[in-house]
Amino acid sequence: MDIKEKLDELNKKISAEIDHSTNIDLVENIRVHLLGKKGELTKILKGLKDLTPSEKPVVGQLANQIRTQLEAEIADKKNSLEELKLNAKLATEKIDVTLPGRSFQIGTKHVLQQIQDQIEDHFLSQGFQVMYGHEIETDEYNFERMNLPKDHPARDMQDTFYLTPNTLLRTQTSAMQARAMDQHDFASGPLKMISPGKVYRRDNDDATHSHQFHQIEGLVVGRKITLADLKGTLQALTNELFGRGHAMRFRQSYFPFTEPSLEVDISWNIVDDQTAAEDIEWIEVLGAGMVHPNVLKMAKIDSEKYSGFAFGLGPDRFAMIKYGIDDIRHFYLDDLRFLKQFSQVGE
Repeated sequence: MDIKEKLDELNKKISAEIDHSTNIDLVENIRVHLLGKKGELTKILKGLKDLTPSEKPVVGQLANQIRTQLEAEIADKKNSLEELKLNAKLATEKIDVTLPGRSFQIGTKHVLQQIQDQIEDHFLSQGFQVMYGHEIETDEYNFERMNLPKDHPARDMQDTFYLTPNTLLRTQTSAMQARAMDQHDFASGPLKMISPGKVYRRDNDDATHSHQFHQIEGLVVGRKITLADLKGTLQALTNELFGRGHAMRFRQSYFPFTEPSLEVDISWNIVDDQTAAEDIEWIEVLGAGMVHPNVLKMAKIDSEKYSGFAFGLGPDRFAMIKYGIDDIRHFYLDDLRFLKQFSQVGE
C-alpha cells in the first residue's frame, strides 16, 4: 500500500472516530494519536523520504489537506460537545420563575438611635453643632472641669467605673462642655452644641435606671444668655418630640456645674387645662441650669461678659414617653418582638 492509500485510509478512519466520539476527552485523544510526535499521520509522513522528487510535492500537498481537514473536524466536534454539555447544565440549573420569591428581613435603626437622630435634627435646625466625645474620659474633664474637685462630696452622687486613677468610663457627656469651650472661638459668635453618647454609672438596673444609658449634653455660651433662653430651648424640643399634650415642669435642684440648677419633668400621660394636678404622672427626663462661673473661668472665659446654659437629657426616657414604654430595660434586651414595633418610626 503506497503513501496516498495510507493517507486516504487514515482520513476515513479518523473521520469516523471523530464522528462517533461522545465526549471531549475522546476527541482530544484522537488529536494526540493523529498529530502527536508519535501520531499516525507523523509516522506516514516519515515515508516521504522514499518518494521520487516528482511525487513528494503531490503527496505532501495531500497530507496537508488531510491534516487541515481533520483538525477542522476535531475543532467542530469539540465545539459541538461543549454546546451539548452547556445545554445539559442549563437544563438542570434553570430557575422556576413561577415559584414564590424568598423574603428577606431588612434591619432598621434601633428606637433609641431613632430618637437620638430626631433630637439631633431638631438642634441642627436651631443652629447647634453636634460633637461626639470619648466614652473613656479623664478625671479632669469628667469631674474637675465640671467644678467637681477630687475632694468634692458631690462625686458620691455618681458611682464611677474607674479604669485607672485618672481615667474612667464617663459618667456624663458634660465632659464635652469643657472640650467645646476650649476649642471655640467666641469672636465668631456664641457656642451652641450638643453631644450625644453612652454614659456609665455603677447603678442598679430597674424599670427607670440602667448602669449604661444614653445622654445628650447641650451647651450654649454667649453674651446675655438667660434662664429664659434655656426654658424656651427645652420647651421647643419637647413640643416637637411629644406635641403639646405633655406638660413640662421645672424643679429647683443642685448640680456642681450649674447655678441655678433645675430638674425637668415631663408628664407621662396626656394632659390639658382640665387635668387635675394630682392626676399628672411625672417622669424626670433631664437636668439643666446656668453654667457655673467657675466652669467658665476654668475654660478661660470671662464670666462677667459671657453666660450660658447647659442641660443633659436622657433619650431613653424621651423614648419611653414618646412611645409609652413603661420599662427602660426593654431597650437593651434585643427582643425582636419589641424592636419590630419601631421599624418604621422616623423613616
